[in-house]
Amino acid sequence: MSGSDRVGESRRTAVAAVLVVVTGVIAVGLLSLGGSARTLPGGSGPATTGNGPGEALPSPRLAGPLSLEEVLAARRSIRSFSEEDLTRAEVGQLLWAAQGVTDAGGHRTAPSAGALYPLELDVVTADGLARYVPEGHRLIRRGSADLRPALRRAALDQAAVGEAPLIIVISGVVERTAARYGAERAERYVALEAGHAAQNVLLGAVSLGLGAVPIGAFDDAEVRRVLALAEGEDPLYLIPVGHPR
Repeated sequence: MSGSDRVGESRRTAVAAVLVVVTGVIAVGLLSLGGSARTLPGGSGPATTGNGPGEALPSPRLAGPLSLEEVLAARRSIRSFSEEDLTRAEVGQLLWAAQGVTDAGGHRTAPSAGALYPLELDVVTADGLARYVPEGHRLIRRGSADLRPALRRAALDQAAVGEAPLIIVISGVVERTAARYGAERAERYVALEAGHAAQNVLLGAVSLGLGAVPIGAFDDAEVRRVLALAEGEDPLYLIPVGHPR
């Protein structure tokens, strides 16, 4: 095989791989239209994902301006943000980075023990509260109040939480994973998965020219109350995101 033939074959293979990912995302999205409740693996845990009407987000991009190495080198914890809002495309890209569906089998951007996916993502902005639904890449609105001041108080008055135009809250439902692995091991797995998802958000923010910081110091019970989390949903991360000041 000549050098040009090998290059052509490599390009065709790369294009085919991208088409498989895009087709899978579209297929899963079509299956999820209508807002029916998701059946959880093993039938356990609160089914808060997939209920009610959803707002479709712009399709995530599959290529960015920076290499992975450049994004890793540039990542820093940013705690001061301008007042500029994020676009819907930027919000959707960050959520997809954390828990987006990447193929027709329902696999996601972050690994999950047994593909049980115990994480839930809530989005807090000045416009209110919404929950991300990976299936169909959409948001379900949960409230219209600006909860950032209340979250800031719950987070020991950390200014970044009240200042950022977007806060992504990662919660975990240990029961979903415990159904297969037992409670003790499940707690470890869920915490690990939250770390995977959070790092994806942080790297995605750099790729978009944004700043972000992972926050774990907060009053769990108060965050649950502010976000009206279901029983069994434990808040694990608050991630303020915005344009660096």
